[in-house]
Amino acid sequence: MLKPMAKNKSGLDAKHRSVIEAVVFLVILILIFGVLGHIMGGKNLLNTMMRTAHDLLLNTVFYLMGITVLAGALSKLLSEFGVVSLLEKLLRPLMKPLYNLPGVSAIGAVMTFFSDNPAIIALSKDKKFASYFKKYQLVSLTNFGTAFGMGLIVIFTMIVYGKLSAALIGLFGAICGSIISTRLMQKFTLKSYPEMDSPVIEETLEEQEIEEEEKKKEGLFMRFLNAILDGGKNGVDLGLQIIPGVLIITTFVILTTFGPDSATGLYDGGIGQGVPILPWLAGKIHWVFEWLFGFTDMKLIAFPMTALGAVGAALGLLPTFSAAGILDGNAIAVCTAIGMCWSGFLSTHTAMLDSLGYRKLIGKAIGAHAIAGFCAGVIAHFAWLLFALL
Repeated sequence: MLKPMAKNKSGLDAKHRSVIEAVVFLVILILIFGVLGHIMGGKNLLNTMMRTAHDLLLNTVFYLMGITVLAGALSKLLSEFGVVSLLEKLLRPLMKPLYNLPGVSAIGAVMTFFSDNPAIIALSKDKKFASYFKKYQLVSLTNFGTAFGMGLIVIFTMIVYGKLSAALIGLFGAICGSIISTRLMQKFTLKSYPEMDSPVIEETLEEQEIEEEEKKKEGLFMRFLNAILDGGKNGVDLGLQIIPGVLIITTFVILTTFGPDSATGLYDGGIGQGVPILPWLAGKIHWVFEWLFGFTDMKLIAFPMTALGAVGAALGLLPTFSAAGILDGNAIAVCTAIGMCWSGFLSTHTAMLDSLGYRKLIGKAIGAHAIAGFCAGVIAHFAWLLFALL
C-alpha cells in the first residue's frame, strides 16, 4: 500500500500564520475604529477622517512641497558652485565626532531649522551631496534633519511665552537628542544590514572629468538657471512622494490625540477632531513625566503627544497653557527640546524614508527618534534645574 504523503509542516505553519495574522489584524482594526466610532459616531468619524485628510493635503502637503521645491533648488545651487565641498572641509572636524556624518550634513540641519523636516530629503536626493555618504549614514539624515525641523519657529514661539534662557536650554536638549537619534539609527541600521556600510555613489575619475568639462562650456547664468530648475523639479517629485505618509499617519495621530470641537464640546465631523487616547495613555504613567520632565501639571503631556504628529499643532496649545498658569521656565525648556527634536516625526519619517527608497528602515528610524526625543526632554529638564541653581 502506498503511504499517504507527509504533510508539509512548514506549509501548514505558513497557512496558520497567515490566518492568525488576518484575525489579529481584524480584531485590532475593529477595536480601534470601533472605539473611535462609538465615541465620535460612525458618520462623524468618517467625515472627520475625510475632511482632515483633505485639509492636510491642501494646507500641509502643498506647504511641504513648497519647502522641498525651494530646498531642492538651493541644494542644487550649493552643489553646483562648490559650497557643499567647502562645507565638507570646514565642518568635518565637528560633524564626524558628534554625528558620524560628513561635514556637508550641517547644511541639512540649517535648512530644516529654518524650514521643516522634508527639506533634508531634497539634499539627500542630490547625487553630489549623497556622494559624501555611506548608505547607513544617508538614511540617518532622516533622523538628523528631523531633530532640527521648524526649530526657528519653535524657539521664537517659546520666547514669546517664556524666557530666552529657557528656550536656549531647550535648543541644547534638542541638539543632544539629535546626536542620540542619529547615532542610534546608524547603529540599528548597521546591525540589521551590515552591507549598507558602503558608499552611496562611487564616481570614477573619468566621470568627474567629463562632468567638469561640460560645466566649463556653460556660462554662469546657464549653470545658475539649470541648477534652480533641476533642483526645483526634484522638489516637486519629492512633494508628491510624501503625500501618502503625511495623509495617512497624521490623520491617525490627530484622531487619537485631539478631542471634540472646542467651542461646542460635541462631535460634528469637523476637521481635527478625535478621541484623546494618546494623552490618556500618557496620563496613566504621569509619574514618569513628573520625575523626568518636571511637569507640574499633567495637561502639559498634551504637548509632546501632539508634537509626535505635528509640532505646529503642539505650539497651538501654548496659549491655553499660558492662560492656565502652568507654562513655567522648566516647561518651556522641556517643550522646546521635545517639540524641536520630535517635530512631527511620527507623521513624516514614513514619507521621508519611503521617498529615499528605504521603507524597510521606517521602524528603526521611528524607534530611534522616539528614544531621542524622550532623552532630549530629560536633558532639558535637568539642564534647567542646573541653570536655576546658578
